[in-house]
Amino acid sequence: MALQDIVEQTVRGLGYDLVEIERSAGGLLRVTIDLPWVKPAEGAVAPEQFINVEDCEKVNRQLQFALEVDGIEYKRLEISSPGIDRPLRHAQDFERFVGHVVDLTLKAPIGAAASGTVNANRKKFRGTLERVVAQDGSVGWQIVWSDAPEAKPGQRVSKKRVPPPLQAMGFTLDELRDARLAPLVSFKGRGAAGAGEGVAG
Repeated sequence: MALQDIVEQTVRGLGYDLVEIERSAGGLLRVTIDLPWVKPAEGAVAPEQFINVEDCEKVNRQLQFALEVDGIEYKRLEISSPGIDRPLRHAQDFERFVGHVVDLTLKAPIGAAASGTVNANRKKFRGTLERVVAQDGSVGWQIVWSDAPEAKPGQRVSKKRVPPPLQAMGFTLDELRDARLAPLVSFKGRGAAGAGEGVAG
């Protein structure tokens, strides 16, 4: 059985979602897991859930056994939570993180779709993820951003300054090379985009 299948079956069998698998040259096998997401009822807010060390240890024990049975070689196994720059891979990930700030990298430059203020060679974007429902009921995605420079800590921003207009770009998941939650850290308490900090290995 292939590594991906073994890991996926083991992780899902224990009630978790598999986020990604990484193999490093030094023999490290890193498996990132998360708690399954259940879409909240209309108008309800989903409770924050985080992977903890006990979750990582449980998956670690079971995965070590499964990998040994199938003869998969590795030197060190590390199980971790997605962290603040969680990758977004599936439609469900995008659904889950609507309203969050994300970093997108396109496979090809924006090209002819660029507006007058966006460089046609641009591939990387940071902005708020939005869900778009077309007239035929199909669901799509867009990112909304402003090219205003970020204020430096302690810098006063004039209230008279007119901010640059918001820009939006629609995209399909097939057009993306990489999509992640933007690693924004707030010192005012845990933010909505936060993620757990569990690691076992």
